Amino acid sequence: MPGTRKLGRTTAHRNAMLRGMVTYLLENGQIETTLTRAKEVRSMTEKMITLGKKNTLASRRAAMAYITKEDVVKKLFDQIAPEYADRNGGYTRIYKMGPRRGDSAEMAIIKLVADEKDANAPVDTKKAAKEEPAKTEEAPAAEENA
Repeated sequence: MPGTRKLGRTTAHRNAMLRGMVTYLLENGQIETTLTRAKEVRSMTEKMITLGKKNTLASRRAAMAYITKEDVVKKLFDQIAPEYADRNGGYTRIYKMGPRRGDSAEMAIIKLVADEKDANAPVDTKKAAKEEPAKTEEAPAAEENA
């Protein structure tokens, strides 16, 4: 269940660490950290993006109360949240990287998910470019038959 991991810290230290990590993730798009921390950060980041999708004064104040940098809150509401307007959750993805050398802790990268339309755009343009010359060749042939 999310939000129940203590991460070996006192409550205040844990909350401060998670606030900092969520702020850094929204600012840069990805973080490399331990797997258990990544799972906690995912929970809070998704809540912040959901607040950003509401885009009300109350949600903006709630985000400001959690995120530590004002410019990151502005970026959340102006850039990040509108990208996920059609998406119901699942704004982040965790990739496992294997054990850390020093203490063998399981490491992971947590990233904001890129919009699927943007990821497929280059493929679609290539298909469209291949199809367009074929259509232009057929059009003159149809005019000659008429």
